[in-house]
Amino acid sequence: MRPGPRNLITDVAGLRLGNAQDEGLRSGVTVVTADQPFVAAVHVMGGAPGTRETDLLAPDRMVDRVDALFLSGGSAFGLDAGSGIMAGLRAMGRGFAVGPVRVPIVPGAILFDLLNGGDKDWRDSPYPALGRAALEAAKVDFPLGSEGAGFGAMTEVLKGGLGSASCVLPSGITVGALVAVNALGSATAGETGHFWAAPFEIGCEFGGLGPAPLIPQEAPLPRKRMGEATTIAIVATDAALTKAQAQRMAVAAHDGMARALVPSHTALDGDLVFAAATGMRQMKDPQLDGFQIGHAAATCLARAIARGVFLARALPGDLQPCWATRFGAG
Repeated sequence: MRPGPRNLITDVAGLRLGNAQDEGLRSGVTVVTADQPFVAAVHVMGGAPGTRETDLLAPDRMVDRVDALFLSGGSAFGLDAGSGIMAGLRAMGRGFAVGPVRVPIVPGAILFDLLNGGDKDWRDSPYPALGRAALEAAKVDFPLGSEGAGFGAMTEVLKGGLGSASCVLPSGITVGALVAVNALGSATAGETGHFWAAPFEIGCEFGGLGPAPLIPQEAPLPRKRMGEATTIAIVATDAALTKAQAQRMAVAAHDGMARALVPSHTALDGDLVFAAATGMRQMKDPQLDGFQIGHAAATCLARAIARGVFLARALPGDLQPCWATRFGAG
């Protein structure tokens, strides 16, 4: 497999992504949208999720397309970002048609960044405006690291961030991943800068340091409290998938999270993966293509997690060092 031309989730034809953040707040929002509604699904494996409109993504629900997906900081307050995104989509004439009315469908998930040193003493929630700004900024090229929903993210010992990666399968199908890394666990091994995801690295996309050294694994102690940690992600493909097939892609992608973060999927994390399928490429062999799409989603997500941490940048008031500060310029 090779990465797409941008090595971003927007290598999936039809997708655009927008980020918005507030430096004083130390939080932000990321939106994935497309010119046309797209199939979406979700799978949750963490014990402390925060979500909006995820029930309608089940395969047996009436709505079979969404207009956007979002990831947001702010804990439960960040779910307000969905209102701003809906307002922006409504102004564009987008949404599920109910007679003469259109209702934009915007599922989303949040991470906890309320104790990262930012000014959270707001009078009115900043997240609707951040959500709309992220939607209006949506394009195919975007920066990684301390951006959007990953702006104020932290992990066990290093700053987290926004990561993305892509790959093109032998069939020509493209798979991409996007993630906001705010994990209870660590993306790196012990006191080294080696990433757990190193076996899946393509080129030097997160330093090219090679596999992590063998380190005896002792029983870990959580450095965050209940509800303070979450890694939220979106995996996407240009293949034509049903909602059930998209859900299987989301399930498979969680393997990538477990490969890149140690530990992951704990009762204290809200780990969640959305899946999106734009349907621009038909599968020639649904069984083989589906098998490879699931594997690609997992490997892309592992790479995206490492890239998000690797590309985080140092900012005034940081409570944790970024990877580049601790282990050398990235």
